[in-house]
Amino acid sequence: MLKGFFNVPPPVNEPVKSYAPGSAERKELQGMLKELRSKQLDIPMYIGGKEVRSGNKVRLAPPHDHKHTLGHFHKSDKSHIRQAISAALGAKAKWEALSWEHRASIFLKAAELIAGPYRAKLNAATMLGQSKNAYQAEIDSACEIIDFLRFNVLYMTEIYKQQPPVPGQGIWNRLEQRPLEGFIYALTPFNFTAIAGNLPTSCAMMGNVVVWKPSNTQVYSANVLMEIFRKAGVPDGVINLIYPSGPDAADVIFSHRDFAGIHFTGSTEVFQSIWKTIGNNIHLYKSYPRIVGETGGKDFIVAHESADPKVVATAISRGAFEYQGQKCSAASRAYIPANIWNEVQGYLIADLKSFKMGPTEDFTNFVNAVIDEKSFDKLAGYIDNAKKDRKAEIVAGGNYNKSKGYFIEPTIIRAKDPKYVTMCEELFGPVITIYVYKPADYLETLKLVDSTSIYALTGALIGQDRYALEKGTQLLRNAAGNFYINDKPTGAVVGQQPFGGARGSGTNDKAGSMINLLRWVSPRTIKETFVPPTDYRYPFLQKD
Repeated sequence: MLKGFFNVPPPVNEPVKSYAPGSAERKELQGMLKELRSKQLDIPMYIGGKEVRSGNKVRLAPPHDHKHTLGHFHKSDKSHIRQAISAALGAKAKWEALSWEHRASIFLKAAELIAGPYRAKLNAATMLGQSKNAYQAEIDSACEIIDFLRFNVLYMTEIYKQQPPVPGQGIWNRLEQRPLEGFIYALTPFNFTAIAGNLPTSCAMMGNVVVWKPSNTQVYSANVLMEIFRKAGVPDGVINLIYPSGPDAADVIFSHRDFAGIHFTGSTEVFQSIWKTIGNNIHLYKSYPRIVGETGGKDFIVAHESADPKVVATAISRGAFEYQGQKCSAASRAYIPANIWNEVQGYLIADLKSFKMGPTEDFTNFVNAVIDEKSFDKLAGYIDNAKKDRKAEIVAGGNYNKSKGYFIEPTIIRAKDPKYVTMCEELFGPVITIYVYKPADYLETLKLVDSTSIYALTGALIGQDRYALEKGTQLLRNAAGNFYINDKPTGAVVGQQPFGGARGSGTNDKAGSMINLLRWVSPRTIKETFVPPTDYRYPFLQKD
């Protein structure tokens, strides 16, 4: 069974570097940004430990400077998907037989590489490829992925330590946690490098083999992650990185007999389509696939009449506009009582006037570009419609420009109708819609918050009246899987706030917790009897 001791290094959350002027990390990061911008990469697939190039190249550019070329990646076709599956299955027996402490060592080494020699490179790649400022990159592509790797090792050992009771002498009960039978498909998003790294590694850590497809707009930093994983010692074929279209991947992967599960972060529509496809193909599989997904959100901030207006405004400014609102957890709708609205509005307008917007290479910019032209056009459309609609008012922002980069000005819409379209639909950009309610309607407003959206990912409640906070916490119990009191609804920390939501926001399997890792194993119970019986007859069968 298990070998080794469970004395893994106790994890602590990785400290966030400041990147203040004159700091060593700032100078190193600025140098790395210049170095990466000075070259064009030819990014291959990684299948079975080999670099594979299709010749069908796709250009990569910074969203904030779309005329600059960072490089090209080689698009995958169906033959590459099949090769990746074969490579994964070929590596499976040896990988799952490797003792847990050696698997742990690989991923702990990856964490150390990111914390040290690769920190600047991974952060710079995230800044350039995904248009994150230095701080947003640091908390994502350094600290969060480091935390995922370290804490997941701890959770893995805690899972393996869980054993059933032994009722007495003569019997030994034990539990074996087996990797799933087959391969895992990791489908990862553009907005967090840490998520892109965690989805394949959390499965692999538990002894599974993985076919990994990142978002096309995250390939640039995914390539650096793969470099780190290989440097850390992930064996050939355990994690295979490919870049197919979604339909091609679905055709091959979801019809394969050895498909064992999907680890997904992305849109609700895509996840629901995947679930439907898996259901239709359920008769094809060796076992029932595990389906784990974190999807969309229409995350809220509710202020009570007792709330401090400055606290509310800051929660909105940070919660809605950090990383251009492109976080699954970003505040997208807010409900503000009329008694504090004028103050909140004043603070918000002042905040937005102070925001600097531009490229990530200028560290004084708080706001950067949205991810691509499709996102830009969608957001611009919502803003234009709000400008023309009598049910809405642009309180601040409302401008946009894509001549050099995909820049959407942080925008605040005030809706006269609480069911106005931007109060209900996920926008995924730097736009928040606010509904002002009568303070006496607090309880009705909470019910409105709970019923407005199909999503239930994150939400925040702000106020100083403890009775009101308790009532709000109760009434919004099912409205958010991550709930915040007197804080913005973003910034979940691994090891502190396991992340995930329910309803239309996913399966709530809580990335960054033991719950998630349990989805990637299949337990086997073993009972051993040392001196087994030799006669079938029980005592009750004897005559009186």
